[in-house]
Amino acid sequence: MTSFSDHPTPLPARRRRSRRSGRHRGEGAFAIPPDSPALVLAAPGRSGVPGTLAIAELADFARVAHPGLPIHVAHLDDLESVLAGLNPDLSDDMPAAVVVPQTTGPHAQVDAALRAAVDAVDSDDRPIVLAEPLGPHPLVAEALHVRLAEAGLARADRVRLLTMVTAADGILLASTGGEEAVQETEINCVLLASRLAVPVVPVSLDDVPAAGEVARRLKAAGTTRLAIAPCFIGPEADPDQLLGLASETGAESAQPLGAHPSLVQLTALRYAEALEKVLTD
Repeated sequence: MTSFSDHPTPLPARRRRSRRSGRHRGEGAFAIPPDSPALVLAAPGRSGVPGTLAIAELADFARVAHPGLPIHVAHLDDLESVLAGLNPDLSDDMPAAVVVPQTTGPHAQVDAALRAAVDAVDSDDRPIVLAEPLGPHPLVAEALHVRLAEAGLARADRVRLLTMVTAADGILLASTGGEEAVQETEINCVLLASRLAVPVVPVSLDDVPAAGEVARRLKAAGTTRLAIAPCFIGPEADPDQLLGLASETGAESAQPLGAHPSLVQLTALRYAEALEKVLTD
């Protein structure tokens, strides 16, 4: 599990930071000063749908990690009003807010809705920055591994939990957003496969029959215990979709990522990246 820095350091002022060496350079190596622009966690769903509580929990964790920073939660149906209601004290060309999509990878429908809401409010007087999605990223793979281990579907030695005697020998990485999202999540597949040393194949909750065919091919190739790793936080999917996927594929399923601490860290990282780009361009 990753940890947060307790001592804020200034964000860059129109200059690029030197990059740290190492596989996960940058993340966790900073904290966000409390006088920074508002952080808006953008839920990939409408307010009140199943899974939105996880976004609120992520926001609570972010407030603990970054005390004093204005942090808001918005949804696809209220993002524009949340952004319009901000009253920032702008200085040094700082944006009014940085919106961080709470998605684990590109999602055409969600991305378009977020961009439309930001563009409706964005102006020279009230600049709004839309950050990149949380993933793909090794920390997403870490969170997926944890959820699989919690369900008894993966050996958990890589995440400092008890090693499981048995584990799934094939993983269906389930995403939402159609075929394009399936293609984009292949990076997360590679990252998770490198942790588990088993095949990890992307499937879509929006095409259960195709996912069933993928499952049959894996079983024909020798997979004896198939597991589903939901590669989404929660609001992106209808719970019945996940149940349908499990029924069609005969696979056991881990829980969606939910309010995993790694996602809080990734949110801060995407926020800092987006703000750095504005300040150094």
